[in-house]
Amino acid sequence: MSAVKPPKPGEPVNAREESIDARALDDPDLYINRELSLLAFNRRVLAQASDPSTPLLERLRFLCISSSNLDEFFEIRVAGLIQQVEFGSTQAGPDSLSPAETLARISTEAHELVAEQYHCLNAEMLPALANEGIRFTRRSDWTPQQAEWVKQYFHQHLMPILSPIRLDPAHPFPKVINKSLHFIVVLSGRDAFTHVGGMAVLHAPRVFPRLIRVPQEISETPHEFVFLSSMIHDQVGSLFPGMQVDACHQFRVTRNSDLFVDTEEVEDLALALEGELFSRLYGDAIRMEVDQTCPDEVVEYLQQRFELRRESLYRVDGPVNLHRLMALPDLIERPDLKYPSFTPGLPARISQHGNMFEAIAAGDLLLQHPFESFAPVLDLVRQASTDPAVRAIKQTLYRTGAESALVASLVAAAKAGKEVTVVIELQARFDEEANITLASRLQEAGAHVVYGVVGYKTHAKMLLIVRQEGENLKRYVHLGTGNYHASTARAYTDYSFFTADPEIGEDVHTVFMQLASLGHATRLKRLLQSPFTLNKALLGFIEREAQNALGGKPARIIAKMNALVEPGIIKALYRASQAGVGIDLIIRGVCSLRPGVTGVSENIRVRSIVGRFLEHSRVFYFENGGDPQVFCASADWMGRNLFQRVETCFPVPQPEMAGRVVEHGLQPYLDDNTQAWQLHADGSYTRVEAKGEEPMTAQTWLIKTLAGGLEPPASVKIPRHLKKKRSRGGRKPR
Repeated sequence: MSAVKPPKPGEPVNAREESIDARALDDPDLYINRELSLLAFNRRVLAQASDPSTPLLERLRFLCISSSNLDEFFEIRVAGLIQQVEFGSTQAGPDSLSPAETLARISTEAHELVAEQYHCLNAEMLPALANEGIRFTRRSDWTPQQAEWVKQYFHQHLMPILSPIRLDPAHPFPKVINKSLHFIVVLSGRDAFTHVGGMAVLHAPRVFPRLIRVPQEISETPHEFVFLSSMIHDQVGSLFPGMQVDACHQFRVTRNSDLFVDTEEVEDLALALEGELFSRLYGDAIRMEVDQTCPDEVVEYLQQRFELRRESLYRVDGPVNLHRLMALPDLIERPDLKYPSFTPGLPARISQHGNMFEAIAAGDLLLQHPFESFAPVLDLVRQASTDPAVRAIKQTLYRTGAESALVASLVAAAKAGKEVTVVIELQARFDEEANITLASRLQEAGAHVVYGVVGYKTHAKMLLIVRQEGENLKRYVHLGTGNYHASTARAYTDYSFFTADPEIGEDVHTVFMQLASLGHATRLKRLLQSPFTLNKALLGFIEREAQNALGGKPARIIAKMNALVEPGIIKALYRASQAGVGIDLIIRGVCSLRPGVTGVSENIRVRSIVGRFLEHSRVFYFENGGDPQVFCASADWMGRNLFQRVETCFPVPQPEMAGRVVEHGLQPYLDDNTQAWQLHADGSYTRVEAKGEEPMTAQTWLIKTLAGGLEPPASVKIPRHLKKKRSRGGRKPR
C-alpha cells in the first residue's frame, strides 16, 4: 500500500476542470434535505417490520425502533429547527429550504410515517402475533375471569401508587415528564368537597411495565398480555369515588432534549451537565400524541396547556408509545420467531496465543464485529490490568456503560497502581448521566479522567497500552470504528484494528496528549485526524481519483458510512463523477447527495443496507491508479465529524488485510439484493430485488463466512466482479 500522500485539495485536475462549472454544483436541486433524508431512513426501518422474510418478533423490534428513532428525531432535530424559527433564523441549507419550510415538510412526512406505523401494528403485527398464540387482549374481549384478575391487580399493585391530580385553581396542571404516559380524565358529579365535575391528569408510573402477562390459568392463548393503559382505562373510576368518568384518554408529550452547556463559561463540565440533565425531563414541548378517540375540545385544551400548534398533534390508533412493545420479544421463548443465534468467529492466532500482547506482537489484527468476536478487545484491557509489565493504559470512552467488564478492568488497573488515563466524552447524547457516573467511578479508583477538548466532542475510538519489554517501552494500540460497548458490539457492524506499529503508536500517543494537555497540533505520521487533516485528505483523495480518471488511469471510490451530509465532500464527489470516476456509496442513514443526475452524478450509485445489525462501520476505498488505499474511521462525512469533533481515520496497512476489508466489508454490501435500498435522483428509495439472481444478504453471508471460521483471502487482489465496475480513462462504469 502506498503512503498517505493525497494531492492538495483545490488543485485543478487538468485543463478539463475549467469546463466544470463549480457554481452549478451549488444548485439546491442537487442536495437532499438532511431531515427529510433521516425520515426516509426511518421508513426503511419500518419496512423491515412489514417484511415477511424477517422473523416475526424481530419485525416487532423494527417497529419499535422506528418509533424510538422518531422520538429522538423530534427531541433533537425538530426541537433545533423550532428554536431556529423562534430566533427568527431564515438561513437555508444547501437544499435551500429554510427552517420553517423544513418544519412544514417534516410535519407532512412525519404524520404519514406515524399513520404507517400504526397501520403496521394493527393490520399486520397484531394479527400475525395472534396467529402464533401471542395476543394483546382488548377490554372488550376479556373473559369474566380476566376482568376480575385485572380488577384485583389494579387494586393491589397500581391503586396504592397512582396519584390523579384534579385540575382547578388549587391544583394547577402538573409538570409532564418527557415521553411519559399520562391520561386526561373528564369527570362529572360532585367530589367530597361538593365541587362539580372537571378534569384530572393521571400519570402512569414508570416503575410498572407497560405489558403485563395474563396468568396462564386464565389465558386463552399461550402468551396473553394486557396493556397497563387498558388496566387503567378499565379501573380509572376507582380513583374518583362517587363521581362519573365521562372520558379517559392517553396522551404523551415529547420535549426538547438537547442539552445546552456554555463550555466557555463553566468551570466543571461534569457538574454543569449534571445540573442540566434534570431539565431534559421538562424542556419545551415539541410534539403531543393522543389516542384518536380523544374529543376535539379535550385535545385543544391540552394543546393550549403545552403551547403546541395543530401540526404538532399526532392522533394515534393504539398505545401512544410503540417503543414499549420492545419488551415483548424478551418475554417470549420462541426461538423460531427470532433471528437464529451464532457464535462469533475468532482468528486462529488469538486462539493459539491466548495472550493478546503476543498475538498483536506477531502481526496486526483486524476484526469485523459482530461476525467476529468483540472479546479480544475486552481481553486486551483485562490482561493489561493485571500484567506487571504494563506501565500505562490510555483510552477514549464515548458510550460504554458504567458496569461494563472493560470499565472494571480499567478500575482494577488504576487500583493496581498503573497509570490509567481515560478521556470520557460527557456530551455523548443520551449517555450523559451514565458517563458522569463512569467518570466518578474511575476517579475514585485513582484513574486520571479528562473530558477532551472544550468545544469539540471526542468521538475517536482509541486504546493505547504502554508495556515494558526488556529495556524498551512498547506501545500496543486498538483503533475502532465503534464504541467500547460490549452490547452494541453484538448489534452493530464495526471494525477493530490491533497493532504494535511504532508510528501508529506514536500517532495515538500524540492524539492523547492533545486531548489531555496543551500545545500545537502535531502532524501525524500515519493517522488522519479531525478537525485537522481528515477533511483535507478526503478531498485530496477524491480529486486524485478524478485526475486519474481523466488521465486514463484506474479510478474508483467505494465509501461505506452512516451519513453523508458535508457539502464540500459532496461537491468533490460530483466533480469526480463528472470526470468519469465510478463511485459506490453505502450510506445507512442520511444522504444529502443526489445520485444519477445527468451531467453531474450519473457515475454515482448510493445504496442503504437495513438488516439484522445496525450498519455502523466507516470504510473508504480509493483505487489510486491501481495501488488501492483502504481506510477505516470513526467519522462519517458530516460537518460535525470533520470540523467539530476529534476523530481518527487509520489506513489498513497490509495488502492481505486490505483485501479482506474489500472482500468482507464492501463487496458483500454491493452484492446484497435482499436488504439493500437504492437511492434515486428524485430522492426516493426502492428496495433492490433479486431478479433472476441468487438471493444475497450481506449480513447473513458474513455470519456464514466469518463466524464459520473461514480464513481471510491471502491477497489484496480485487475480485473480478469488482474489477468490472472500475472506470478507466473517463469512461462511465456500468
